[in-house]
Amino acid sequence: MTTILVTGGTGTLGRLVAERLRADGHEVRVLSRHSRPYGVDLRAGGAALDTAVAGVDTIVHCATTQTGGDEKAAGNLVAAARRAGVGHLVYISIVGVDRVPFPYYRTKLAVEKLIEESGLGWTVLRATQFHDLLVRLFRGLAKLPVVLLPAGVRDQPIEVAEVAARLAELAVGAPAGRAEDMGGPEIRTFESLARTYLKATGRRRAVLNVPLWGKAYREFRNGGHLAPEHAVGKGKFKEYLAGRRG
Repeated sequence: MTTILVTGGTGTLGRLVAERLRADGHEVRVLSRHSRPYGVDLRAGGAALDTAVAGVDTIVHCATTQTGGDEKAAGNLVAAARRAGVGHLVYISIVGVDRVPFPYYRTKLAVEKLIEESGLGWTVLRATQFHDLLVRLFRGLAKLPVVLLPAGVRDQPIEVAEVAARLAELAVGAPAGRAEDMGGPEIRTFESLARTYLKATGRRRAVLNVPLWGKAYREFRNGGHLAPEHAVGKGKFKEYLAGRRG
């Protein structure tokens, strides 16, 4: 049995990682801003972070925010891990962070590089987008009478529980560097995914594909965020929606 710290351990992914590791018999510490006894803001660091990391064998870093500060948080976590002699740091990233010049992707890539250069044993897993992210996106877009979508963009959604299981597997193994990417089982246009969501939720909306501009949009159109050669996921978007209704 090992002691594993899961940052962002109350979030969509981190919660499932922590549950899986506990089920496998490991001692798990959950770190988030509001969890107890390890309530830590990684962007602030400090003594509370050192306490959370002390005696830990492996860290699974799932914590992230769209509002900025991920690089600062990762820097504080790496420094604390070095002081504590942590042997393995596992990080969840996104397929395409090195190809799509999207601001959040650039931040994820910067964190990857920070971890790779940390001097710690490390593993980075890149995955495609989770099903629930698409649901949140389409729910917001469906508030208008017309659902506006970026023209020509496809996606390859994956079940978050499958990614959690893979992270848990990597966490109890030796540092692997860049693990093989994880992609969902099917690549579909945004329009087809949106229509599947609308049908499953009983919403009647017109759908309009809108051309956008910029380098990030061009790379999304080119499929820079997809992993067709690593379509290892099993759960499909339609099945995920059916499970939510159930």
